[in-house]
Amino acid sequence: MKKAVIFDLDGTLANTIESITFCGNRALARFGFPSYGEEEYKYFVGDGAAELIRRALIRAGDDGLKHFDEVFGEYLRLFKKDCMYHVRPYEGIVPLLDALKEKGIRIAVLSNKPHANSVSVVEMLFGKGYFDRIQGQEEHIPRKPDPAGAYEIAKGFGLCAGDFLYVGDTGVDMRTGKAAGMRTIGVLWGFRDRKELEENQADEIVERPEEILSLI
Repeated sequence: MKKAVIFDLDGTLANTIESITFCGNRALARFGFPSYGEEEYKYFVGDGAAELIRRALIRAGDDGLKHFDEVFGEYLRLFKKDCMYHVRPYEGIVPLLDALKEKGIRIAVLSNKPHANSVSVVEMLFGKGYFDRIQGQEEHIPRKPDPAGAYEIAKGFGLCAGDFLYVGDTGVDMRTGKAAGMRTIGVLWGFRDRKELEENQADEIVERPEEILSLI
């Protein structure tokens, strides 16, 4: 039986694509760049805010990223204010988390969002202290797929990699869990598809949150 579960945030625990799209498009528009739809943002996200803006600018034709600093700065300013715009947990997530906690299984979040944003979003959605650990991107912890954040969580829990499930919706998540030596669970309600999860060697793929309980 596993003793802990690490969850990705965007596209796994919470549907955050509206907030990302809302802030991204306003930042782009301020400097004369076009807007994009949620489906496009699902492929801009996954590797941190800086990479999201790089991908959006390259898509808009700024291959040299001449406007990166100003657009990225504007995005961070907007996102700090509107990171909860229409954000909500996916259906079935809260019952899953409650069931894990009742079993004594520790739960953590590992996100490529900046750490302060990660903590803010998780605590506003689920309450302060609900998760045993929240780890966002910090200067001393490289962003996923580097396994440093997963290692940090395991160390803090006093557990080994084999005690964990690692749950996420993207290839980046699957590579992170694999690199950390954890069993990986890909979810299909998030931002990416089955093909991406399979190509990145997900150990299991689930369609509904409650299926994760049978994998503990």
